[in-house]
Amino acid sequence: MVETPGSQSSLHRANLERVVRAVRMAGSLTQAEIARTTGLSAATVSNIVRELKQSGTVQVTPTSAGGRRARAVSLSGDAGAVVGVDFGHSHLRVAVGNLAHQVLAEEAEPIDVDASADEGFDRAEQLVHRLVAATGISREKLIGVGLGVPGPIDVETGELGSTSILPGWAGTHPRQELASRLGVPVYVDNDANLGALGEQVWGNGRGAGDLAYIKVASGVGAGLVISGQIYRGPGGTAGEIGHITLDESGPVCRCGNRGCLETFTAARYVLPLLHSSHGTDLTMTRVVELARDGDPGCRRVVADIGRHIGSGVANLCNLLNPSRVVLGGDLAEAGDLVLGPVRDSVARYAIPSAARQLTVVPGTLGGRAEVLGALALVLSEMGDATLLDPAGGSSHGAQVKGEPGTRRNRSASARAGASPEGGRRRTPVGAVVGFS
Repeated sequence: MVETPGSQSSLHRANLERVVRAVRMAGSLTQAEIARTTGLSAATVSNIVRELKQSGTVQVTPTSAGGRRARAVSLSGDAGAVVGVDFGHSHLRVAVGNLAHQVLAEEAEPIDVDASADEGFDRAEQLVHRLVAATGISREKLIGVGLGVPGPIDVETGELGSTSILPGWAGTHPRQELASRLGVPVYVDNDANLGALGEQVWGNGRGAGDLAYIKVASGVGAGLVISGQIYRGPGGTAGEIGHITLDESGPVCRCGNRGCLETFTAARYVLPLLHSSHGTDLTMTRVVELARDGDPGCRRVVADIGRHIGSGVANLCNLLNPSRVVLGGDLAEAGDLVLGPVRDSVARYAIPSAARQLTVVPGTLGGRAEVLGALALVLSEMGDATLLDPAGGSSHGAQVKGEPGTRRNRSASARAGASPEGGRRRTPVGAVVGFS
């Protein structure tokens, strides 16, 4: 039956979708919060929640708000499942979550993705199948996969750019490769954007409509949130802060230019500075540990990295005027040893009014920010019809963020409760980690 626009049935359908969308993005809301978020009356929300509960779409649990008894509404834990896949320069991390913003299983393993793109996709396929099977989720319940890669994705072709730190992957189409293996919709974005999304939904970016997530690892990238939306640019290359020029006579960067920010901050460039005094098996994690323990050489390197990052952040402040910068990756564990120099450089080089409005904070999700952002990407992109019309299903295709036919730069903002637990390489199956 075709609904007539403006009819009572179409209005009811629209209200159903508004409520489901609000709960889907937040993870859990009280009925009063749903009313405020959607603009619907309390009576309308109450009736819709009752209907959705009867259909099994949502679950309602007792809670308290402002000292008063309330009812928390979340999507049913068995309404569907999503998967997050994060490829790094030396790791593969996969997480399986439900629509109630809970991680059901998570595992990370080392991988040399420089060797072969096919090997990387094969390992991802195997790990996804293993974790999904271990959780007992049926294939019919799997709604989609979020995929993060450390490089720019062309929004028109879905191709991984040549400036990626995965040289063996340049020219590949990650979303198509994984979608063909898994047979479900795949949504792909670069790791910095997913880190920004993860921190905005569940970490230290909550409540900020304008922020930048800076990830420093084998490369340097920024995920930009403007007016509550991830900003990717028309070609998908926005946020390549690592290629801001600091010194035109500086070291040659992998992009072909000289003196890029990355050449003064990325692990591949700064670790050799300590090889003669600390050996050649250093990692950035170890450098941060030694710096926190008082090692003078490591402290100097970390401070210099912070100072250079601050110069790049100052440029962001002058151009975009964000209210918050979240520093992710291993460096965030250095705390004020790196954040202090970042703030000093911002104060020195940014426009005073922009610097005063900026807060620089460490990320709280650690190495999980990107894979949690991948889960959030699917949750933000899946259509509400998937939940309201489960029989209709969705086409098992693949999407790249910003590609024609998708919702470009869709809002990434969402409410959430407590941050997920961090630091583990594996979440045992059955040990549900609450996100709200």
